Amino acid sequence: MSESEARPSNFIRQIIDADLASGKHTSVHTRFPPEPNGYLHIGHAKSICLNFGIAQDYQGQCNLRFDDTNPEKEDIEYVESIKKDVNWLGFEWSGEICYSSNYFDQLYAYALELINKGLAYVDELTPEEMREYRGTLTEPGKPSPYRDRPVAENLAQFEKMKNGEVEEGKMSLRAKIDMASPFMVMRDPVLYRVRFATHHQTGDKWCIYPMYDFTHCISDALEGITHSLCTLEFQDNRRLYDWVLDNITIDCQPRQYEFSRLNLEYTVMSKRKLNQLVTEQLVSGWDDPRMPTISGLRRRGFTSASIREFCKRIGVTKQDNTIEMSSLESCIRDDLNENAPRAMAVLDPVKVVIENFGDTEILTVGNHPNKPEMGERDVPFSRELYIEREDFREEGNKKYKRLVLGKEVRLRGAYVIKAERVEKDADGKITTIFCSYDADTLGKNPADGRKVKGVIHWVSAEQALPAEIRLYDRLFTVPNPGAAEDFASTINPESLIVMNGFVEPSLAAAAPEQAFQFERMGYFCADNKDSSADHLVFNRTVGLRDSWAKIAD
Repeated sequence: MSESEARPSNFIRQIIDADLASGKHTSVHTRFPPEPNGYLHIGHAKSICLNFGIAQDYQGQCNLRFDDTNPEKEDIEYVESIKKDVNWLGFEWSGEICYSSNYFDQLYAYALELINKGLAYVDELTPEEMREYRGTLTEPGKPSPYRDRPVAENLAQFEKMKNGEVEEGKMSLRAKIDMASPFMVMRDPVLYRVRFATHHQTGDKWCIYPMYDFTHCISDALEGITHSLCTLEFQDNRRLYDWVLDNITIDCQPRQYEFSRLNLEYTVMSKRKLNQLVTEQLVSGWDDPRMPTISGLRRRGFTSASIREFCKRIGVTKQDNTIEMSSLESCIRDDLNENAPRAMAVLDPVKVVIENFGDTEILTVGNHPNKPEMGERDVPFSRELYIEREDFREEGNKKYKRLVLGKEVRLRGAYVIKAERVEKDADGKITTIFCSYDADTLGKNPADGRKVKGVIHWVSAEQALPAEIRLYDRLFTVPNPGAAEDFASTINPESLIVMNGFVEPSLAAAAPEQAFQFERMGYFCADNKDSSADHLVFNRTVGLRDSWAKIAD
């Protein structure tokens, strides 16, 4: 691989190259700063690959820092899941894990510095009044009546807030910037608010908590971050980021750069909406295989390599756009087509009896058609088999290349069989297909030159293992569910279909998350939560081809 292939160029890498060339920086230090208030999703994967990938490529460092300034919504469960997701994606953070709460003492000291400089004040406007005073995009705000409090009074009131002597919502600390600024974020933003909530790291030490915009830039500076990368919605916030660092006594002053966030069709990326799906039990949890969370994609059967490849393909730009779901699915198809062993499974079985067949045989079948190094496996072949119900018709046309009454088809890796007659139940449903087989067709064409075009998969009825097969599909029926008035109303009622089928006996040893191509059916993996030797569960990761493309056509 050439260096240009190893380092795909984008505007952020061009900035870093220029900074290193000019001597502005001698090394690169990035960070990934999630808030532990939910599970990471595919959009976070883009940021992880960018921040950790840059650190890897430039032999620099990347911190994992939890932006834990809102204890009411945060939980240690989310902290652990985030650490696990970063590792699973193939990355290691530099040094110890960082928490914004590690810096609460320093942040408090910087708040005092701003008060002493006359650049922050304690405000007693209610949140509603504050919104009213802030103005609009076309009209300037007006100053709070508490804006010109003397420094000593501000210090005393802030001390009361810190000591728990002020009710929630009664006071806040605000930066004193410009109520007429065209940028709303600069109209005296709140720096601290009162919250009587136990923090998962600091316990009950604090009852005042700093806001994100105050905390983030200082945390970056304290950690020596050189390039602080975030998504475009924080573009205006860069002005506040710089203002805070310009007005406190701190040695390092990182620069913030913004890139477009990942928008993906047929899903939602809003943590609020994802949380709603979980809390209202519209899905089974954060790791439901229909969720765009990293843990959900992993459980569905997406590999870390396929997600990294997806992030590489979509690139890093400042242009907001929406990526087609087929782009993500293409990455996992490419990966699994190359790396997943083949196996046979029958999802909707109908019995086949080969009347002229004797005792069970053990056939040797390759695990991958193009990779002999992946080895072979033993597959039992017996008088009674299961095939897919859709692979048989009493009457067929020229396009139908499967089993038809009175005609022949080849069983994958086995013999040519001919359907002779059927047996039906009282409702007219076929229960058994009686066939004959040509004993001289194992691994070769019929001796008399008969051409058999169709090939279908099968499992031995006696040795096959029962399995729960979960057919997952896109969670929503529309490309942009977030734009709907009620996004939950666009949930796809067929996003999960559970079938009880049979798999070949070699799959008894399938490890959690182990991927297979079920011949002719798609790519599947053993569920990492519910599958066991006593109850096999396989999740469909993706079909062999994009079935939604047909719908769109």
